[in-house]
Amino acid sequence: MSQSGMSTNADSGSLGQRPLLDHGEACVTPRAPISRSITQRIDAITQIPQPYRRVKPPIPRSAKIELTARCDLSCFFCASAARLRKKADMNRDFYQRVVREMREAGVEELGVFYLGESMLCPWLPEAIRYAKQECGFPYVFLTTNGRLSTRERVRDCMQAGLDSLKFSFNNADAQQFHEVTGVRNSDFYRVMENIKTARQVRDEGQYDCGLYASSIQYDGEQLVRMQRAVDEIRPYVDEHYWLPLYGQAGLTSGARGTTPLAGNPGRIGALRPPLPCWAVFTEAHITYDGHLSACCFDHDGRFHMGDLNQLSFREAWHSSPFQSLRSANLQQDVRGTPCEQCIAYQ
Repeated sequence: MSQSGMSTNADSGSLGQRPLLDHGEACVTPRAPISRSITQRIDAITQIPQPYRRVKPPIPRSAKIELTARCDLSCFFCASAARLRKKADMNRDFYQRVVREMREAGVEELGVFYLGESMLCPWLPEAIRYAKQECGFPYVFLTTNGRLSTRERVRDCMQAGLDSLKFSFNNADAQQFHEVTGVRNSDFYRVMENIKTARQVRDEGQYDCGLYASSIQYDGEQLVRMQRAVDEIRPYVDEHYWLPLYGQAGLTSGARGTTPLAGNPGRIGALRPPLPCWAVFTEAHITYDGHLSACCFDHDGRFHMGDLNQLSFREAWHSSPFQSLRSANLQQDVRGTPCEQCIAYQ
């Protein structure tokens, strides 16, 4: 077992053993100049501007909303696999009400995902279309594990107006994919094929949608193996970037011998200090059952700051629990708060 907590048997289901499905790299349409950079957008959210460093900050520019809490994978590094809460889909009427309310309040960027896998939501394309066409969000984005991102599904999302599709690509080969996610080995190649197909769908339809991928950066042999896998998909995305291993608010820290970073410091190349945590100030997170959460990794409900079934988005964003948590973050003393466990291993 390597430091990453993953098998390092390079001969078991490796890229070299089974050729990856390929549309023909030589035929890939040259990338047009990128009109948007996903890393610039991420960095703008994880860097807390001075006007937001207060207990009652302005309405956030970005928000993520959980269309479903369900996921088709059981990754060891994600607390979703622990099933610490009920898993269901968001009520569609609630979605439409809250999304419109957020846009009217000033939210500009909407992520149609949170802790679950949104490709499982039957009305995902309709959710995108509503946000773009009915509410006028300038930027709607989606992150997926890629397993269910079929040609038809991706096309429907792009036709609906999706601005950004990012694949979380975190395994070096088929055997490791199985060990980490709990699903069959062959789905690794399915994910690779779906990434390549997404590029083909975008180019054929001339959709204005950025294609991106991110990967967890380990060290040693695992990093070398991941780099080979990333090299296979890089020609098909506009940008790839690396992320550190997160501890998921302390829920997965130490899993399989791994050592995560404290908090959510952002991406490799622009890491932020764990306190004050940007997620408390610059981005909203809404669970499938209607709670405004203060954390990117609220798998157990301890970060619920307000019930949007009872409160307006603005009321919940400035609620007393949220103000208290922000005060503790600004003082960089989160003892006795929901954030304590998240930064306990720094």
